[in-house]
Amino acid sequence: MARTDRLMRLMDVMRRLPSPVTAARLAEETGVSLRQLYRDIATLRAGGALIDGAAGVGYTLTEDPALPPQSFSRLEIEALSLAVGSLDRLGDDALTAAGKAALARIIATLPDGQSRQALHTAMRAWFPAGSGPEVSIDMDLLRRACWDETSLVMRYRDLKENRTERTIWPLGLSYGEGTLMLLAHCRLRMDYRVFHVPRIEALEPGGESFRPRRVGLLRDYVDHRKRQLALSAGS
Repeated sequence: MARTDRLMRLMDVMRRLPSPVTAARLAEETGVSLRQLYRDIATLRAGGALIDGAAGVGYTLTEDPALPPQSFSRLEIEALSLAVGSLDRLGDDALTAAGKAALARIIATLPDGQSRQALHTAMRAWFPAGSGPEVSIDMDLLRRACWDETSLVMRYRDLKENRTERTIWPLGLSYGEGTLMLLAHCRLRMDYRVFHVPRIEALEPGGESFRPRRVGLLRDYVDHRKRQLALSAGS
């Protein structure tokens, strides 16, 4: 793990866990040795982070200079907490973890009163176990391909149980009630297609860049759908 990523993860853990946090717990959460953990604490302190405590006692992040002060209304705090809590329904563990880490960063910048409100919100999101789509592919690979505008080669099983292998340009993901859809430009059909992500059986990098065409392709798709809907409404 890169040094910068390791230090960011350590800061995230200290924001998220109740203080004081023991060195052993911090080392476990960040995946480093105790010796490395002590060095990382010293590095953060040298960079300006105010971290109280010592080995054998536990550590408390009392001030985070990397984040500017923020202020939210109580309803805004509830909305943020509810939104992050709703990520569990999507069945994407990495996305859920990212949302919780982002919320922890936000809470770390709030004044004391608002920080306490964030820890005692009145609204909760709850969904039945297994309500999210069951996905077998590497979602990180799919997300990176959308962001980086690079092609993917996938094996897909359609609703009629037919299997095809095709190269696609991934354009965006859409989460719905128990569903996860991928909008892509299919290089086999040379047209837009919407795929059920749980029906993608295999996925690997295609090695082709289509940058900077993603925004233009998305705009064309939206225009195309609008024309289709207008024709349907007029018929």
